[in-house]
Amino acid sequence: MKKTIAQVKDLHIKEATEEDIPIILQFIKELAEHEGLLHEVKANEDLLAEHLFGENPKARVIFGCVNDEPIAFALYFFNFSTFEGKPGVYLEDLYVKPSHRGKGVGTILLSYLAHLALQIGGGRLEWCVLTWNTKARAFYESIGAKPQDRIILNRVEGNKLMDLASTFRRLSVQD
Repeated sequence: MKKTIAQVKDLHIKEATEEDIPIILQFIKELAEHEGLLHEVKANEDLLAEHLFGENPKARVIFGCVNDEPIAFALYFFNFSTFEGKPGVYLEDLYVKPSHRGKGVGTILLSYLAHLALQIGGGRLEWCVLTWNTKARAFYESIGAKPQDRIILNRVEGNKLMDLASTFRRLSVQD
């Protein structure tokens, strides 16, 4: 049975403010726990304050709220497609509290981000999903998302990130 937006009574979207940092961190930890990755969370309130609400914010957060209580969150940022020559929206994380799943909350948050992408003249809304998360994958496909099997996400982090950066520093000193 397909869920409709009407199934979420009194849901509204709220843009996060600096006062919401503890709630954002709580959602990040709940998502990480759900994914079995709580041990990987390094985010803290100071980092979130700097990178979400500081002088040069790197990402934004919205909440899905019922009766002014956040029941879901999405963290996103703007990206750019060189092939399309247009900006887009990249969804880093989407999390709906378990008691509110299956009621259309995720669809509403994604539709908000799709609307936002079009408002900025964008051509894409993109995100990644864990390979084992078959329920999320099925949900995303049900709203028209197409898995991209021609690309593989690559990541450099930790010591390897520092090593790669030191290569640049070493090469730029030799000029």
